[in-house]
Amino acid sequence: MIHLVLGGARSGKSRYGEALVRQYTALGFDACYVATAQALDDEMATRIAKHQAGRTDDGIEWQLFEESLALAALLKRLAKPGRVILVDCLTLWLTNQLLASSAKIDDEPAPTEWNATDFIPSASSISNDEALANWQAEKTAFVDSLAELEGVVVLISNEVGSGIVPLGELSRQFVDEAGWLNQAVAALADNVTLVVAGLPLALKPL
Repeated sequence: MIHLVLGGARSGKSRYGEALVRQYTALGFDACYVATAQALDDEMATRIAKHQAGRTDDGIEWQLFEESLALAALLKRLAKPGRVILVDCLTLWLTNQLLASSAKIDDEPAPTEWNATDFIPSASSISNDEALANWQAEKTAFVDSLAELEGVVVLISNEVGSGIVPLGELSRQFVDEAGWLNQAVAALADNVTLVVAGLPLALKPL
């Protein structure tokens, strides 16, 4: 069973996803937390630390896995009946994939939910066509793998397309690809929930 949870920055989407996991652990499921973030700067390291601290007293006995790129392979290895997996989040996984595909980064910020408009790719980038082809292959493999997963998988992702259009080329690409990724996952997900101001709105099933 796939449950996609969407929301903007500080919408409460992660907290809602953890609440879903708690419902399954109450039924005897074991729980895995898959973190996709990378601490590329001090600000991001602080955010990660806050998330980690919040999980210490949430009542869930997490098994923690950190994976920034090979998400499909990890989920295939972890998924099984009687287990619930929380992935937080698809947006940062997308960021990691775009950076790995398109640029050699020298202390440049990654396009994330909080600084997507600030990213400028380095001059050492491979061609945009190659980068997009690499990403499309990774996305297809990931989306195709979801239908094969056993147990329960809760996927957290950012809804980044509701604001202003970013100025930078890669930032616009990031917003576009995030929207298309969310659409692809939502199409096959059993449940889709949009979280706004901490309140969940069921989008699928209606």
